[in-house]
Amino acid sequence: MGFLSDLKILYHLALRPVRGKNHAERMENFYSGQAGAYDDFRKRLLHGREELFRKIEVPENASWVDLGGGTGANMEFIADRVPSLERAYVVDLASSLLEVASDRFKKHGWNHVQAVEADATTWQPPEGQVDVVTFSYSLTMIPDWFGAIENALRMLKPGGKIGVVDFYVSRKHAREDLVKHRWFTRHFWPTWFASDNVFPSPDHLPFLLGHSEKVLLNESRSKVPYIPFIRTPFYQYIGRKA
Repeated sequence: MGFLSDLKILYHLALRPVRGKNHAERMENFYSGQAGAYDDFRKRLLHGREELFRKIEVPENASWVDLGGGTGANMEFIADRVPSLERAYVVDLASSLLEVASDRFKKHGWNHVQAVEADATTWQPPEGQVDVVTFSYSLTMIPDWFGAIENALRMLKPGGKIGVVDFYVSRKHAREDLVKHRWFTRHFWPTWFASDNVFPSPDHLPFLLGHSEKVLLNESRSKVPYIPFIRTPFYQYIGRKA
């Protein structure tokens, strides 16, 4: 993918209006014109995904749900472990992204990995509780994000892992053990992302810390393609269900 492909993605990110009567329609409207080039651009935008997925420890024959998993590219980060999973689901509302995911799983011969068009706040795996639930840059795009986290915890087995990597900003008066962002960071990034219905929140991380036992937390910053000098904050979190 080259610069012209990037321009198409940037048009959808920065200029094209997002339309739809509900969240599902808005998601499909946003992604339908960029699904084919989605993964290449986001490799340079969405940092920390592979590292997070690789650090989640799972037992043999585990079950894994990736909520808001889009094209299913996240599963390739653990391609060596996917064959040992009993079952995996990639759940998303954008059908155009899920078509890419289904083709990806067929190419790998992963018949036990399924692309599911459903709402992350309500969908539950048919066989019951699972070992791992992940959100990879999807929590900031879910309006009812607390409902999505609560739903993820409901589907987790006791001792199961929840993993999240996403953009965020800190609270003005963050906990002493958490990073504190300056005024510019706390106000610029929510405004910049809002046109794409992406909402970096000061509350996601405290909510996760209050509803699961922390296994890993890393707060960092990453480059944004074609925006020099400033870095967007992101975090990686793994928690254990009590």
